[in-house]
Amino acid sequence: MKFTIKDIQTEHQKVKSGADFPHYIQAIKKLGVSHYTTYVPDGNTVYFDNENKAVSTGSKYENLHISENLNQENFKARLQLHQQGGTDYLTFCCDCAENGIEGWKIDLDKMTCTYFDSDKNEILVEQIPG
Repeated sequence: MKFTIKDIQTEHQKVKSGADFPHYIQAIKKLGVSHYTTYVPDGNTVYFDNENKAVSTGSKYENLHISENLNQENFKARLQLHQQGGTDYLTFCCDCAENGIEGWKIDLDKMTCTYFDSDKNEILVEQIPG
């Protein structure tokens, strides 16, 4: 494995809002990350390389309760606000939890972000700007 959690954290520190996300994706792709999954309940993110070896951040904050009521339209509105730099990361995670989103998977080869609910159903798939 070419990268460490410290390498990823160094790149993540440069992200001030959702607007910085595409630059972050390019930077960790160069480190050798092929895909990763973030889990909203505790903020744990698991990063994988092309050989499916993984490193994990561990929990980042107190557990958030994921709503059983999926509100896709409100989630999309909050996501758009976050992508435009209107909310910080923790606020976005709280927005996900309130709207029934358990996490997201980033595929750096396909350049997609797939948001999923507690049953792992795909709720929204977005293309990441290159």
